[in-house]
Amino acid sequence: MSTKKKLFEFRQNYTQGGLSLNQVLPDPLAQFNLWFDQAVYAELPEPNAMTLATAGSYGRVSARVVLLKEVDTTGFVFYTNYNSRKGRDIKENPNASLVFLWLELERQVRIEGILEKVSEQESDEYFRSRPRESQLGAWSSDQSREIASREMLHETFAKIEKQFEGKEIPRPSHWGGYRLVPDRIEFWQGRPGRLHDRILYRIADPDKGWERVRLAP
Repeated sequence: MSTKKKLFEFRQNYTQGGLSLNQVLPDPLAQFNLWFDQAVYAELPEPNAMTLATAGSYGRVSARVVLLKEVDTTGFVFYTNYNSRKGRDIKENPNASLVFLWLELERQVRIEGILEKVSEQESDEYFRSRPRESQLGAWSSDQSREIASREMLHETFAKIEKQFEGKEIPRPSHWGGYRLVPDRIEFWQGRPGRLHDRILYRIADPDKGWERVRLAP
């Protein structure tokens, strides 16, 4: 069987539930927390994994999976190397989007907004909570840059490990957090016949806050 034919035959009938405008909470961040808690309760693998899409000044889009580390009343927080490709994109163009996909619950959440750095205090606090090996990794990896070999990476790690032996490891200045402050959040629930439910929250008028609309599937 050809790969093309195999792909044509992939089908999933979504039957787990529905989503209505009257059912969702007025605040999309509260609605996200509700769905996230349900994903955790369902013991889904890494429910905080999210696809982050960015684009630099030339408009070329790049996407990768990162881990959500905090969600508060203002947005969604993750941590990374500021000099990585995503960091360079964000510096040139702070517009970005996130996607959470929870296949077992037949749900997807799409988020659009502006990325901004979290405070140094927030970055320091999270960095201190990381395992020591991860702290050393933040110093050892020049993320997204070309390297000659994996052996070179291990050599750098060993040097950094020796440098900080018996010492507290400080957060490197090139590493920290971003918060995506959303202006559009869409909740997608799979339904039979591909007539999926899509509820969009958007800020059309900053003075009026969030409004909710239903989108065609």
